[in-house]
Amino acid sequence: MTSVENQMGPRVVVALDYPEAKQALDFVGRIDPTQCRLKVGKELFTLAGPQLVETLVAKGFDVFLDLKFHDIPNTVANACRAASKLGVWMMNIHALGGRRMMEAAREAVETSGSRRPHLIAVTILTSHSEEELGEIGLSGSPAENVVRLANLAQSAGVDGVVCSAQESSVLRAELGNDFMLVTPGIRPASAAVNDQKRIMTPEDAIAAGSSYLVIGRPITAAEDPAGVLLTINSAIGAI
Repeated sequence: MTSVENQMGPRVVVALDYPEAKQALDFVGRIDPTQCRLKVGKELFTLAGPQLVETLVAKGFDVFLDLKFHDIPNTVANACRAASKLGVWMMNIHALGGRRMMEAAREAVETSGSRRPHLIAVTILTSHSEEELGEIGLSGSPAENVVRLANLAQSAGVDGVVCSAQESSVLRAELGNDFMLVTPGIRPASAAVNDQKRIMTPEDAIAAGSSYLVIGRPITAAEDPAGVLLTINSAIGAI
């Protein structure tokens, strides 16, 4: 793992939550890979496939492949190995898949023969409330579940976790600086909340210990996305 203090490059990861590749590529043509990284999720990957990821990588962008693999250990390992060959910067798996699955995924990316991508684990989705967690059999608050799953992921050798920025300070204190905290649910103070429940501003998230900030609509829906990126990067650069 790499110490958070030594991680270089943009800390903003723009979520390409578009329904088709053309829209995503039109947006990408308006921004600079020195200012952000990109996240490709399930909808866009299902529609556009590996070719889009390879195109983005060829344009100089670091790509976070957000497919949240969760299956038996061998299947997840094979999926992670295939994703590594696309040249992605980061990919994720579900911590709820358990220790053996996470260890198999880690071993797969370490032996993929490609540039070794970061492997992070999803703990609890930021859209989940405590009531919803109870409905699926997870007792305790979202924060308590996040801490338990993050500890499990770290012990399995995973590089970090996806978590709410509201849990970042606790996880940073508990798990140390050699653990990546990737936080969705980030909204500049002037932006709409949309469907995220546990949100935080970029400045507050970095101050709380977040390593990377996943931001979607406040940037992708902006009239001047490059300008919004510049404003966010300037704000968090002072933290």
